[in-house]
Amino acid sequence: QVLRKSLQRGVALATGSFLVYEAHKLISGFAEVHASFKVEEVIEQADYLYGSGETEKLYRLLVQHKNSDDAELLWRLARASRDLAQLSSTSAEEKRQLTYESLEYAKKALEKNESNSAAHKWYGICLSDVGDFEGIKTKIGNAIVIKEHFQRASELNPKDATTIHLIGIWCYSFAEMPWYQRKIASALFATPPTSTFQEALHYFHMAEEADPNFYSKNLLFLGKTYLKLNNKKMALLWLSKAKEYPAHTEEDKQVQKEALELLNSI
Repeated sequence: QVLRKSLQRGVALATGSFLVYEAHKLISGFAEVHASFKVEEVIEQADYLYGSGETEKLYRLLVQHKNSDDAELLWRLARASRDLAQLSSTSAEEKRQLTYESLEYAKKALEKNESNSAAHKWYGICLSDVGDFEGIKTKIGNAIVIKEHFQRASELNPKDATTIHLIGIWCYSFAEMPWYQRKIASALFATPPTSTFQEALHYFHMAEEADPNFYSKNLLFLGKTYLKLNNKKMALLWLSKAKEYPAHTEEDKQVQKEALELLNSI
């Protein structure tokens, strides 16, 4: 009888433990599904705000999730931090802080998912921005790493016109690099990075083929590169397109202004 009671108690305890375990599994499953849905909802809201040009609202939404382990959320937060830093209404100190924060978010996104194209792209962008605060030596020193991340982003997503454009910007920057910066590059690298305006032009056209009229700055740089190559006819064509591009952002307005100034100078 004692043995029977002990067995009954053991079965009851085992059954209870099993039920607790199953309940825990069920609750955990619901939590995971809920978390997944929450991430998707935040990303959907973020993309809507980004498309609407609501930079400050977008940052406020995403910064609540800065401790997330989701690479998709983190690279969007890096982009939002960087976009907020670029606003003319942002103070110099805030700009600096946001720039460094954006790099940390992009770095974390890469750590969470090395195969995320956007994480590579925004890491490259944010690393370049940090160079603006750390001086020309650091900026040039980071140049090869920046290009590697852009190239990796392009490998992972070959149809992303923005990444192709960024490789073009990299080439343009090295093609027009002044002599004193070339000396710094020579001191930093056994074989310093170089490029040409022709190579930059190739990437700007590739970006336009991938997604025609996708970005005012790509139109502007097509015009600027043709000017560097002394092709005024093609420069006029692309600068006119840049000037006429609808201004949805502060950057678009700056592009229009620069395109008009260049057109007036030709």
